[in-house]
Amino acid sequence: MLNPLSPIELYEFIKRAARATFAGNGEEVVSERPGFNELGYEEGELSYRDSYTGYIRSRGMEVVRFNGTPIWSSTYGGGMFEGKEAYADETFEFLKKALFAEEPGFISFRGPHEFIDGIWKYTYTQEGDINEFWGYEEIIFKNDPYFYHRIIGGNVVNE
Repeated sequence: MLNPLSPIELYEFIKRAARATFAGNGEEVVSERPGFNELGYEEGELSYRDSYTGYIRSRGMEVVRFNGTPIWSSTYGGGMFEGKEAYADETFEFLKKALFAEEPGFISFRGPHEFIDGIWKYTYTQEGDINEFWGYEEIIFKNDPYFYHRIIGGNVVNE
């Protein structure tokens, strides 16, 4: 099945879904994968699932489906830098704020290029577009790196 959505329609759905799940403290759904936590979001024929394992260091996958068929996916992994594990809760709360931050004109699959809140700083670089992209996000506290994620993703073509 080919993706029936325009790139901007798909992007807007991904953004709404991500904000309704992890960034918005969404409810967990029944996991399709043993040992993973999963968050889900649906709008009509579209569904989104964020499936991850781990906390201090995690690996995960986001999948957008149209009528049950995957049309877009991203994978991510990383976590707290060694020696910073005790700050995970505060770091993840700041990450959620950053994921809600807007940057006009930047079609980001995570947060803006930069978001600062007091002594916390979030940075994100991204290459590519909705068809195929990669990114790197980092959280810095008091000028010291505390957290990172590497992200890759893009459209899924089944035909």
